[in-house]
Amino acid sequence: MPLVTPLTKLLGIRVPVVQGGMQWVGLPKLVAAVSNAGGLGILTALTQPDPHALRAAIRETRTLTPHNFGVNITLLPSINPPDYEGYARAALEEGVRIFETAGNNPAPLVKLFKSQGCIVIHKCTNIRHAKAGERMGVDVLSIDGFECAGHPGEDDIGGLVLLARAAQELKIPYIASGGIADGRGLAAALALGAAGVNMGTRFVCTVESPVHQNIKDKIVASTERDTIHIFRTLHNTARVFRNKVSEEVVALERRPGGAKFEELRELVSGQRGRKVYELGDPDYGIWSAGVTVGLIKDCPTCAELLSRMESDAERIIEGMARMRVREEDVKAKL
Repeated sequence: MPLVTPLTKLLGIRVPVVQGGMQWVGLPKLVAAVSNAGGLGILTALTQPDPHALRAAIRETRTLTPHNFGVNITLLPSINPPDYEGYARAALEEGVRIFETAGNNPAPLVKLFKSQGCIVIHKCTNIRHAKAGERMGVDVLSIDGFECAGHPGEDDIGGLVLLARAAQELKIPYIASGGIADGRGLAAALALGAAGVNMGTRFVCTVESPVHQNIKDKIVASTERDTIHIFRTLHNTARVFRNKVSEEVVALERRPGGAKFEELRELVSGQRGRKVYELGDPDYGIWSAGVTVGLIKDCPTCAELLSRMESDAERIIEGMARMRVREEDVKAKL
């Protein structure tokens, strides 16, 4: 029996799993593989150099899957911000109707997307921001716990409490992001009130991921202790893989007087991080990884992964249901 949640019904998917919109990773082959496997694949707009290239990526994805997929637009602080509206309009004109937003205030984009009848998933790291997204009119909230790769916010609240708080406070569906890599995590998220899950690091380590096999092998060999936080002193915390570069960044931050971003810029360059994925050297630059590296023990296809997650979650949920017994049966056994 399939898992039916508000997320599966809203997005028209079979498995309540969304692939995170990851920079340099959310490319057509992976996106299509996730959607073909029953989840929701997400193209990452800013991986593409310009809106025209995003159009091409959307068209390529359409040749690989007949199923729904979305586009992520992450709004980042920048002296020269990307053409966010250009990316958004390109995706809309190509017929995309599911969007994931993250980062800075997405209100103008949300207004644009909703005016076109789109579904918007907004990612946030605390309940205050989630309620603001709810007031903006987003359809689904993606709640990032402290375990997630990338930016977990500055509150350091783990998913177990954050998701339960979301169940208390939110009126619209939400999905769990951070700390999810298998069917057990999916079942736990549903028990906490989520309508599904968002996974990033787990999808990095799949056959269809564009990441170099050396990096996938590194993830499989790692434990939950192999990530580290950088930019804590700059109040822009990011969880990344623990390597020579990230440890150097943290050492600079811990000096008396700390470190300015200008001193770290070369070490944390996004282009160096991109080269990690392309060349397969895990120590070449900074690359995002969640604590789920400790749960990842193989590199399956997306179809194998989601099939396994779906069946494992169903088995766990059914097993929990069997814990409930009639009071008269208990008395009869006594």
